[in-house]
Amino acid sequence: MEYHFNLSRFPSTLEELKAMPEAELHQPEAVVALTVAALMAYERSSEESLAMLNFLRGPRPLSEYEKQFLKERLGGGKAYIARSYIEGAAPENDYSAQEPFTVHLKDSASQMSEPDYRKYDVFSGGADSPRPVTLRHKPSTDQWFLWDQILIVDIRIPQSQDAWA
Repeated sequence: MEYHFNLSRFPSTLEELKAMPEAELHQPEAVVALTVAALMAYERSSEESLAMLNFLRGPRPLSEYEKQFLKERLGGGKAYIARSYIEGAAPENDYSAQEPFTVHLKDSASQMSEPDYRKYDVFSGGADSPRPVTLRHKPSTDQWFLWDQILIVDIRIPQSQDAWA
């Protein structure tokens, strides 16, 4: 099944994220969209972005390795990678995110066999194939948490940075 999940805004801080109705974490597709929003916040504040990601991960915070990986992948002018997951953002428009902020995802064909896990493929305007995000369900609270994401990988660079464009 495919989903087009709309976010009314992008939070800049953990408190703003927590104030959003999607932050109840009961709808798995919302957790995927909030993950994209948290990654987009890295450009403004790596600390707030990491705090949001830790919130979305629940009882399993980011490791030092994961924090370093995010720094390497999203630092140094590569914030466009996170923006590429908003519908309409493409190399031709330098990955400009336009309202409504919509994240396009689908149930992954390689679903996990464990019942408390769910895998989605998220579409990027800079990649030929969607990228996976895995969530884990916590039955005691009926919430979904970010388990793993492979969103921060190379994509086509923005046209304004492409010497061959």
